[in-house]
Formats: sequence, C-alpha cells, structure tokens
Amino acid sequence: QVQLVESGGGLVQPGGSLRLSCAASRSIFRIDVMRWYRQAPGKERELVAAITSGGSANYADSVKGRFIISGDHAKKTVSLQMNSLKPEDTAVYTCSMATMYRDYWGQGTQVTVSS
Repeated sequence: QVQLVESGGGLVQPGGSLRLSCAASRSIFRIDVMRWYRQAPGKERELVAAITSGGSANYADSVKGRFIISGDHAKKTVSLQMNSLKPEDTAVYTCSMATMYRDYWGQGTQVTVSS
C-alpha cells in the first residue's frame, strides 16, 4: 500500500515562510501530475499548485508569486515553498500524486499563519 507522507507544516507569523514536503512510501508507476491542495475550516478544498511530469507548474491566483511547487517524479517527492504567508493561507495542506490509474493522497499537514 502506497502512502504519501507530508512534513513541514506548523505555525508561522505573517510574512514568514514554510516548506512542505511530500514523499511516497513506495514506488508509483508513471506519475502524471503532482498537486498540493488546501482546505480551511468551513471552506471547500482548493487546488493550490500542480506540476506535471514535464515540469509545467500552475498555481491558484491567490498564491501566485508567493508559492513555488517542485517535484521529482523519479524520486516520488513533491515540495511546496510558501513565502510571504498570510493569515488566509491557514489550512490543512494535502499532497496528491496522480497516475492514469488512480490518485494517491496524503493525510494532510496543518499550516497556521498567525501572530
């Protein structure tokens, strides 16, 4: 059973930075897209960033210019560098790795931006 394990969440002050990491516990055949989602209390899950096997990255408008996604499809890892964090970035962040057969999901890591 493949598991995605996230790390790097925590409490940070507004304007600060955090780096989230996600790694697969076992090999995954042909990952097409790696994604980071987030869900804040009382809100729907939001796609934050995605990166394809070809290296093409896309971001939600709310994080453009502040967040950077990077992925290593061979090593089955994906990271999210979050800069200039705002209180509205507070959420549970979850990674996902998608193949043509199924999606794999992490358990989520809490990010809290507060002074």
